[in-house]
Amino acid sequence: MESLTIGQLAHEAGVHVETVRYYERRGLLREPPRTPAGYRQYTAADLWRLQFIARAEQLGFTLAEVARLAGAHDSGETADAVLLAAHAKLRALDEQQRELDQTRVRLARLIDVCEDPTSEDCRALRVRS
Repeated sequence: MESLTIGQLAHEAGVHVETVRYYERRGLLREPPRTPAGYRQYTAADLWRLQFIARAEQLGFTLAEVARLAGAHDSGETADAVLLAAHAKLRALDEQQRELDQTRVRLARLIDVCEDPTSEDCRALRVRS
């Protein structure tokens, strides 16, 4: 594969050019070599890394978490690191889901109480004009 310009790289990865620049500033992507005219020259490895970052973000990983995973890739520990991170992310999502379910139940109870115009329990929540 020949080198890619920043526009080609962004297009292939399905992101904006500014996203590529931002990831470079954050250290998620390496600063690529440049042509004598100053154009960035990216490789297939850069495209893979950018796609990896985008996939990880779609799965809910923060950029800090992605940076750790990318560092693990650089050291050859990718599969184990991704697996551990995915398990941790899944546990966190399960906990968030439990909290959301509890909040939903409380809101449904509140609605039931407040829809009864004779209920004394909901008067404090009514807005008086």
